[in-house]
Parts: sequence; structure tokens; C-alpha cells
Amino acid sequence: MSITCFIEYEINPFKHTEFEQYAKNWGKIIPQCGGNLIGYFLPHEGDNKRAYGLITFDSLADYERYRHRLKNDKDAVENFQFAQQTQIILHEKRYFLKGVPDTLKFDSGDV
Repeated sequence: MSITCFIEYEINPFKHTEFEQYAKNWGKIIPQCGGNLIGYFLPHEGDNKRAYGLITFDSLADYERYRHRLKNDKDAVENFQFAQQTQIILHEKRYFLKGVPDTLKFDSGDV
């Protein structure tokens, strides 16, 4: 059973450009560390301080291995430091979700 890590960010509404760079950096780092990145999403209209990231894993154990790899990955450490230095993230929440069969538009292997 695959799981999706749904990350909800409260971001500094005056630093969308910096958050976009932060997200783009994860586009390379996440797959290197074992995650299947669905994507990052920035505000477009309405609330200008919510952004989201979605990453799938084959299991919670795979997620734990991924987290361990992130802590030891030079690029990941630099990206975390970039976020702290620029103060782009005000708050972050993580939710772990499982997809409802027959409603998904893709198979986790397609991501």
C-alpha cells in the first residue's frame, strides 16, 4: 500500500519567488533520496500564504528511510538552510494519506 505525504506550508506571502526556488530544489533532491514527487503547489488566487507539497512512498518504512537519507544529503541540508535563512516558511504540517482505489488518476508507479 502506498502512502502520500501531504505537506501544508504557511509561507511568507512576500516571498513566493524564494519558496518557488525552494520547491524547485526539492524537485531534484526528493527523487535522489527515494521519494516519488507528485509536485509542489504555490498560491495563485485567494489565500496567498498556503503552499503544498505531495510526495508518495511505497510504505511508511520507505518514508522513514527517505527521511534518514535527507538528513545526510548535502543538497537537502543546504535547502533546509536556505528556507531558514530566507524565512520563507512560517509553519508546516504533514499528513499521511492513502489513496482510495478506483479514484486515482495515476498509479504510484507512474509518478
